[in-house]
Formats: sequence, C-alpha cells, structure tokens
Amino acid sequence: MAKIFRVNMADQSVAEEAVPSKWELLGGRGFTSRVIMDEITPGCHPLGPNNKFIMAPGIVTGSAAATSGRVSIGGKSPLTGGTKESNAGTPVSQMLGRLRIKGIIVENQPESGWWMLKIDKDGVETLPADDLQGRSTTETNQAMFERYGDQVGVVSIGTTGENTMAMAGVCFSDAEGRASRYAGRGGLGAVMGSKGLKAIVVDQTGAPGVEVKNREVFRAGERKMLSALQTHDVTKPGGTLNTFGTNALINVMNEAGGLPTRNFRSGSFDGADNISGETLADIIRERGGMGKSTHSCSPGCVIECSNIYAKSDGSEHVSVMEYESVWALGANLGVDDMDDVAEMIRICNDIGVDTIEAGVTLGVAMEAGVAQFGDGKAAISLLNEVDQATPTGRILGNGATFTGKAYGVTRVPAVKGQGMPAYEPRVVKGLGVTYATSPQGADHTAGYTNAQEILGVGGKLDPTAVEGKGDLSRTMQAATAFIDAHGYCLFTAFAMLDIASGMEGMVETVNGVLGTNWTVDDVGRVGMEILESEREFNAQAGFTKADDRLPEFMSNETLPPLNEINNIPDTVMDSVFGS
Repeated sequence: MAKIFRVNMADQSVAEEAVPSKWELLGGRGFTSRVIMDEITPGCHPLGPNNKFIMAPGIVTGSAAATSGRVSIGGKSPLTGGTKESNAGTPVSQMLGRLRIKGIIVENQPESGWWMLKIDKDGVETLPADDLQGRSTTETNQAMFERYGDQVGVVSIGTTGENTMAMAGVCFSDAEGRASRYAGRGGLGAVMGSKGLKAIVVDQTGAPGVEVKNREVFRAGERKMLSALQTHDVTKPGGTLNTFGTNALINVMNEAGGLPTRNFRSGSFDGADNISGETLADIIRERGGMGKSTHSCSPGCVIECSNIYAKSDGSEHVSVMEYESVWALGANLGVDDMDDVAEMIRICNDIGVDTIEAGVTLGVAMEAGVAQFGDGKAAISLLNEVDQATPTGRILGNGATFTGKAYGVTRVPAVKGQGMPAYEPRVVKGLGVTYATSPQGADHTAGYTNAQEILGVGGKLDPTAVEGKGDLSRTMQAATAFIDAHGYCLFTAFAMLDIASGMEGMVETVNGVLGTNWTVDDVGRVGMEILESEREFNAQAGFTKADDRLPEFMSNETLPPLNEINNIPDTVMDSVFGS
C-alpha cells in the first residue's frame, strides 16, 4: 500500500501515515496541489513555518510505462505568493514510486542547523547535514554518493536555496548522477531551504515496486503509448526532439517572429543561428569527447531529448542545454556565444537557480543598465554575485519582478511575479492566455498551446489570431494538469494530440495502476479539478481577475518584426475559467 511521510523539522521527527481516501487517486501535481489547498494557510509567509514543502511522484512513475519519470514539488511560492507545482524528470521520482511513497510533506522549521532526509524501504529519517552547508549541488551529490553509494538518487539545493532566494530551484540527480535536473520554477528551492533541508537521499534497494491493480489493462495501455511515441515525428527515434533536443525551437521561434529578444523588445534575434539546436548538435559532434546529443533525464524515457555539452577539449561542460535555458541566457540577453550560454547554465545548475527566471531577471537588469545586452561575460559575473549573495546578487536572486522594482524598470515580462518563458505572448496568443490565467504564474508548461499554434500538432492554428484561444488554453491547461498528476513528461503530449490511441493508452496505464475505469473524456475533468483547487487557493491568498493579465507594456508596445501587440480582451482572459 502507498504511504505518506510527514516530517516535522521543528524536532526532526517523522510520522508514517496511511493515505486518506480523499487523496487515494492523487499523484504528482494532483497530490501537491490538493495538499496545498487542504493544509497550507493561504495568507502564510512562503518562507515561514506555516508553509510546507511537498514532494510526490506521479501515479504511474516507477512503473514500466515509457517516459513517466516525473516528480512534483509543491508549496506556496515565494515568487508568486500563490500555489506552486514544479516538476522534473529524474530517477529519484521512479525510486519514490517503487518505494510506494505517495508523498513527503515537510513542515515547520528547525531552531538551527542544516538537515537531510534519508529515504529507503524502511522509511524516512532525518540526519544532520551541517557539513553540506555552502556546497554546490554538484558537491552535495558527490558527498552523498561517497556516503551512500552511487546508486542512490539525490535531491538538493544550492547556495541560493540556503539563502532563501526566490528564484531558487530544487535540483535532482540525472541518470548518471549529475546535479542537472530541476523543478526550477516558483522558488521552491527557497522553501526547501527555509525548512533547513539541504538534501534528500533516496535508496530504492529492496523496494516492492509500483502496485498495479490491473496488469492487463496497464500493459495494453503501455503498448499503445509506446507505439505512439515511437512513430510520431516529434518524439520518435531520429525525430526532432531525439536529434536536436528542445533547442530545435530557437530557429523555429525566430522564424515565427516569436523569439523574445533583449528583454522582450523584439521577436527575432540576429544571432539565433549561433545558439540554435542545429548548431548545438554540430558543436557536440565536432568536439566529440564527453558531448552527446541524445540523452535521457531518467531511465525509461524513449524520447531522449536531453544532451551533454562538451568544452573545446572534449571534457564535459554542462548538461543540459534546453531550449528554455539557451533562450533565457542567450537570445533574451542578446548573447550568441554558445560557450558563454553553457557556462551560465552550469553556474545556475551548481548554485541552484531556475534558468528561466535567471535569464528574465538578467534581462531586466540589463534594461536597467547594470550590464549591456550582448555581454555574456558580464552576465556570468552577475550570476556569480548571486552565488556570493552580494547586495546586487541578493536583488537578482529574488527574481525579475523584485529586480524591476529595485531598479525602477517597468518592462518586466512576468505574470503573478514569475518571469515569462521563451515564447512571445504577443505572437503566440494562446500561450499568452496561458501565461495570464494559469494559477502557476507565467509558465509555458502549464498549457502548451505552442504545439498547435507554431508546430501544427493536432491541427495548425494561426498563432496571432485571438479567436478560440481562451478555449484552447483551457483545454491544454486541463490536459497538462492530468499529465503532471500521473507522472508523464509533457512532451508525450505531442504524440497524444495527434494519435488517438496514444491518449487512450495513457489513460489505460492510469486505470491499470489505480483500478479506475476512466476514459479519455475524464482527462479534462480530472485536470480541471486540479486547476480549480489551485485557483481556490490563490483566491484565498488574495488573487483577483487583475492578476490574470499580461504586463501592461505588451498592450502599449508593438513587437517587431510582426508588429503584434497584446490585443486579447479581458473578457477572453476571464472566460478561461468562467470567472
């Protein structure tokens, strides 16, 4: 049977609990969002004792289902002040699933010191971790592998999490043990740090495995999903993601006029090809050594869109060069040197910050004249200041909105306090609706309409048209919440949108684990239930319709080269959730 562990950091005690009936069908984002609604006081300080740090694998995570290695982190966000879920692909999620752990709920705060959790088949224990204070995520991983062996999974925060900076993320080890997989968004690394929790080690030795209530149904669904993923042009072996990774989108978005450049001043970047997915693949191939274009974030991933980037001498520089990270620390800053971008990503990984928020924040700082657009070395220096927690570093470490206020900058591309990802909402208007209305703050993964609007998956739509974009965003937000709750990678949606049997298979794998009889029609219902609980929490925290809006400057400034403007009526924003 699945179980919940509740950790009280005030006295370092741990209690094992049976899963209450109201949470039995919940996993991943479904679990974290429901616990937030049920147990966290909406008005609490995100870094105070009344917030909670929640970790939960998806429903099918740890099973044989392909590309299902996701884990969700939840809590009240110090960045947005509302509900927050951020997820990552990592072997840690699969270990938790095989240990039949529904969730870990960390409460209260210690009087002093740093602590870690050790999780295995016998339960959860708290251990002193003062020796890990000040260590990077890479150093923390190495220390844990030396102590517990290299087969464990590690969760950690860097110096930014220790210093409770609002753009701190939660770092997970990848399939080879790198500190490179992030639940980055929303500042949940700061919440982990506020609990005095430096690291979590998971050892799956002797784990009983995921309980599957109907193996026949599960296996049938597993086969359908695998077939869809291995035949769709985006997700199949040799397909777009497998060959070029997510960074294939740099040139795609640049050509579409929707690649945010120099703090969202333009939708195209003249240096785009220098940092594109195609160029990245060429560099990796030419340098050889440790470089690798096809790499998985967790075992069982059949898409393998990750990568390892090598230095000019063939030694490893960083993993992973994702589209969002390359955009945020590249085009958004006017930087087109791939090695400079790689170094910034490496620093972000080591100090424990979200690359998206970091890039948006540096863009705002450059807008203020703290550094010049295009100066990659200056951007690297500023990230080092964040690590060192200098006065400037502390300003930047608290995100784009805080930085804008500190420097008097009004062009701050953020919603609900969270920086926007790599798609210009004035051009990709369905995604603009998602940015504005998602309970999570500006987040492309909350309802990825770019699949239809730019990539033509599930039927090509005009990205600049307003009509129908409220309905599109709502549908994709609900579908995404379903995917997040059950442990699947968002990229499975490409195949699911085009191949009906694939979506049927996904639902059948869930039915197999839970013993439910859901159909594809239940995807929207389940997703909306999650979204409604998130919106309810935000409402109680003080959010109103005014928070479901894009930044004012986007309604005042046209965006070259297409000269688009935010012309989505407030009525469309309000219609997404019927408010």
